[in-house]
Amino acid sequence: MGYKTILAVLDTPKNAQQITDFSISLAEQFKSHVIGLHAEALATLPLVAPMEIPDPSTVQALQDMAHAEAVDVERIFRERSARNGTSHEWRSFVSSAGYGAASLVDSARHCDLVVAAQGENTILSESRADLEGFLFESGRPVLLVPYILKEPKPIKRVLIAWNGSREAARATFDSLPFLKAAESVEVFTVDPPETRSQSPSMAGAEIAATLARHGVNITVVREETDQLPASAAIENRLSDSSIDLLVMGAYGHKRWWEMLFGGVTRTVLESMTALTLLSR
Repeated sequence: MGYKTILAVLDTPKNAQQITDFSISLAEQFKSHVIGLHAEALATLPLVAPMEIPDPSTVQALQDMAHAEAVDVERIFRERSARNGTSHEWRSFVSSAGYGAASLVDSARHCDLVVAAQGENTILSESRADLEGFLFESGRPVLLVPYILKEPKPIKRVLIAWNGSREAARATFDSLPFLKAAESVEVFTVDPPETRSQSPSMAGAEIAATLARHGVNITVVREETDQLPASAAIENRLSDSSIDLLVMGAYGHKRWWEMLFGGVTRTVLESMTALTLLSR
């Protein structure tokens, strides 16, 4: 079992090299085919005051800039993929809907794993929010690469942020190829509640047993935060345990910070230091 078709979302020349390199590294590990994907924005018609007349020269200049960016991104992807002998193909779409176009979403839904950049802005631009909407609508697990992580490295230590939800379960099993290849995997629960079927002391035990049957080297860690935000508990654990990959569920609207993990805030993904696999 592995990720045989990987979709690399290359939204800007700035992150094209980083995401291509990480996708190639995964392709080498899982013997995968990599699809490079870019959405070339179709320029809208700016209006010129006072008569609100469309300015065709400005439209053409914007379109030329968008096309030049697409060409640059494609060159980076093709050159690096060919240099590494990676099975690959390129897909570029021109659409006024950007990453919300049905053709782009369809491309994602036919892949095993989507790889995308975290993004450096804490306040998302409209285009970035559009990209994140696309990633959520894909219905596929998304591997986010933090902008501070410049070069791929082996995924040896994995942390699963577990709260027993559907989203957490989906993310856990979507990440199974990583879990089986890792040296150690930790099921991490924060302030687990008392339920009719499970006591706090048993939180995470059953999913750990299931993963162990897959050959995963698994441990369970439960933490009482004493009112410390769950996001802070996760961040501290990532740092203290030198985690390479965080696995967590996500739900809701088209924003990465709307997490389903005991009120986890956008902080986790704004300050992420490890690769993060999200599913919903």
